Amino acid sequence: MNDLLRDVAHRASQYLASVPDRSVVPRLEDLERLAMLGGSVPDAPTSPSEVLRLLDEIGSPATVTSTGGRYFGFVTGGTLPAALAANWLAGTWDQNAAFSVMSPVAAAVEEIALGWLRELLGLPLSCGAGFVTGATTANFACLAAARGALLQRAGWDVENQGLFAAPTLKVIVGGEVHVALLKALSMLGLGKARVATVPADDQGRMRTDSLPVLDERTIVCIQAGNVNSGAFDPAEEICSRARDRGAWVHVDGAFGLWAAVANERAYLMRGFSQADSWATDCHKWLNVPYDSGIAFVRQAEDLRNAMSLSASYLQIGTAREASHYTPESSRRARGVEIWAALKSLGRSGLAEMIERNCRLATRFANGLSGAGYEVQNHVVLNQVLVSFGDSELNKKIVAEVQRDGTCWCGGTEWQGNFVMRISVSCWATTDKDVDRSIAAMVRIAKAAQRNVSASDRKLKPI
Repeated sequence: MNDLLRDVAHRASQYLASVPDRSVVPRLEDLERLAMLGGSVPDAPTSPSEVLRLLDEIGSPATVTSTGGRYFGFVTGGTLPAALAANWLAGTWDQNAAFSVMSPVAAAVEEIALGWLRELLGLPLSCGAGFVTGATTANFACLAAARGALLQRAGWDVENQGLFAAPTLKVIVGGEVHVALLKALSMLGLGKARVATVPADDQGRMRTDSLPVLDERTIVCIQAGNVNSGAFDPAEEICSRARDRGAWVHVDGAFGLWAAVANERAYLMRGFSQADSWATDCHKWLNVPYDSGIAFVRQAEDLRNAMSLSASYLQIGTAREASHYTPESSRRARGVEIWAALKSLGRSGLAEMIERNCRLATRFANGLSGAGYEVQNHVVLNQVLVSFGDSELNKKIVAEVQRDGTCWCGGTEWQGNFVMRISVSCWATTDKDVDRSIAAMVRIAKAAQRNVSASDRKLKPI
């Protein structure tokens, strides 16, 4: 075992050392070699050292370098050194974080991390939280709490009686609602097609002048950080109206919730602390390993009522039991990495990382607009939308940028057009990474524009 762990540490260190100079995307031949990991089910055992060698020598070259400084796709953070090290140690511990009797250390670090997170994100002291896999599950848990609480007020116990013959709930979303939230609504039996959709403005923010009538059986889902533009819904007005009518406000804040930590971005979070529940990811802007998200609910008992379980064989203590706040029972001790990230960064380090990513997003916007291309959103956070021309040209440029490997960013539909989408979320990204990426984007865009011009000339009649 000692030799194996030394070997994996050496291989991992070599991989990390290669990250700054690696292509962000693997070569075609490296992808083709992945077939070597397959074949028939092995008849005999393979030594652990050989298993590791195969995984490293065949698997490592085929990875996307999303943990490096030039990956700008899908709001994907890297992995902080302390969080990676904690992940290794937690894996070695092999703790089941379901109940405190199973892992006192997992229970303790979750409790500590929860207290720190409430303070950093400006959430009420009363709120409970579940440490889950990501924002999809966090949205699911929060909305389950909302469903249960609103139906309980109407005299219906949904956890025991189900939804058959239950009073009807109304769900309101914005025109730019994220698909993860719709998936959560679908899993809860609330229906992703039954929602009332409020039109969005040109930045993707919910238009409050189109907000329908709210009542005590309404769940309003708002966004902290639009996945395309980074914009924030007008939470102050929405929460005020909801509070007056007894409605529940849920915040999908997969990455935008972390703006609360940065002094220069905290204004974006005005009013969001008045909501009833909040979902966020930690593998995005906290930069911990996958998978890691958190569901926060203002009144802890609402989350507990929706998620708790009991059985005669379970030894349940009087302190907070993690499985009363998550959809999962058995699960890994992901709170260890969250604690490590927060401990290593501290308030000032976390604020600096968030603010630096936002500054680098502005650097992208300035560099590309200076080169003559159109930035299509107000860059208030870490998201940049860029158009190089029409949708077809943009698709070609995005595809070529991805093939080129200098950096990686995706595309999206925005205001009826296909555009490039840049997300700056990694602790390791530097000014040099951004400048190198801008140069590649401009080089590729100019080549694509020349090709289009040449094609147009060929099509013109003589």
